Amino acid sequence: MGEAMSKRLKLQLGGEAAMEERAFPNPFPDYEAAALADADSDSAAAAAAAAAEPPAHRPPAGSLGLPFLAQRKINPTFTRRIQSKIQDLLQQMEEGLKTADPHDCSAYTGWTGIALLYLQLYRVTSDQAYLLRSLDYVKRTLRNLNGRRVTFLCGDAGPLAVGAVVYHKLKSDSEAKECVAKLLQLQRTIVSSDSDLPDELLYGRAGYLYALLYLNTEIGPNTVPQSTLKEVVNAIIESGKNLSKEERKTERCPLLYQWHRKQYVGAAHGMAGIYYVLMQPASNVDQETLTELLKPSIDYVRHKKFRSGNYPSSLSNETDRLVHWCHGAPGVIHMLLQAYKTFKEEKYLKDAMECSDVIWQRGLLRKGYGICHGTAGNGYSFLSLYHLTQDKKYLYRACKVWEVPFTFYPTCWLRRPPAFRHSNSDLGRRKARWKRTAKPPKRVPSGETA
Repeated sequence: MGEAMSKRLKLQLGGEAAMEERAFPNPFPDYEAAALADADSDSAAAAAAAAAEPPAHRPPAGSLGLPFLAQRKINPTFTRRIQSKIQDLLQQMEEGLKTADPHDCSAYTGWTGIALLYLQLYRVTSDQAYLLRSLDYVKRTLRNLNGRRVTFLCGDAGPLAVGAVVYHKLKSDSEAKECVAKLLQLQRTIVSSDSDLPDELLYGRAGYLYALLYLNTEIGPNTVPQSTLKEVVNAIIESGKNLSKEERKTERCPLLYQWHRKQYVGAAHGMAGIYYVLMQPASNVDQETLTELLKPSIDYVRHKKFRSGNYPSSLSNETDRLVHWCHGAPGVIHMLLQAYKTFKEEKYLKDAMECSDVIWQRGLLRKGYGICHGTAGNGYSFLSLYHLTQDKKYLYRACKVWEVPFTFYPTCWLRRPPAFRHSNSDLGRRKARWKRTAKPPKRVPSGETA
């Protein structure tokens, strides 16, 4: 008993130490304090409360107040800052891409991700120049498909799906249909009983299913036939049932998944990502499967939550350490929000809000501002919660997360070469060098950048 208690204590203390190593203290007041300051910006009490905070946690100068108006419309000054920074970063990115890996065509780290970025800019601005720029990168990726992987993020399904959408928006129907046809040809690998394909989002069946759902959302509900979707969904369901039976967890977790012999929890490689995709309405999973298989499996994952509100990276990991989209609360939160939409039970929304608090406290990551394991990916959780609840608290948090890399955090985030060569060894060297030079956040005058 004493040894067990000692182990738990060590894990807890280790988690606290890891937090200090992996994330910066959040220097911002939370929404309630910011709203109070916004209502009375000259209040001596608000200024005194801010000054009473420890230096590492003290709000930066000019950060009190709200970045949006009463009608939830983003403040015009804040909007201009975002737009200006986007243009600066696009220029840096294009320069850096001149030395990027010409063979990486993935959405995760390569050219398809750039095409997707320009497609999103077109969606937001309606500027045709962004759509044409997206097409430039789509053409590059479609010339370099390698057939090794089949998912949206890391395989050929991503370039083909994004290519189909770009061509569709340009009214190039024959090219769009060709991309869709090639994407559907990959299905044989997905549903084959001899396939050793995993089920997770980055490299497995759920990642292919996501590409199919993306097409039906962006082009039209019948772009991918329902029969095709059903076959892929059934393959994922059967795989989960089989592993659950092998592990003797049929009653507790009817749909169990693993990657490289480890039962991961998070969004990238784990059950949260798979369950999230299966719960999408467009997946057309029948009600009995949702209720009898998916719901108890989601509850099984919920019960693995740490006291902090965070989640383990895998079922065998007892260390409360990672707060990333790929591992931890920032990925699990999307499963919980989708479960709330699907089953209409408050417990899922409550757990999602707890995830949000963990991310607000521990999600300003030293790794940088990427999506998979960076501050931007963590920030998406606040946007998702805001879209569901319309609670201004989460819009505020999302806005503040956006400010992090450009206003308060290490300049080395911005001074690193703007494009990476995507080899693991080179990326590892850059990460090690950055960790040695990273410094804690500092206060800067309002309107300036660190």
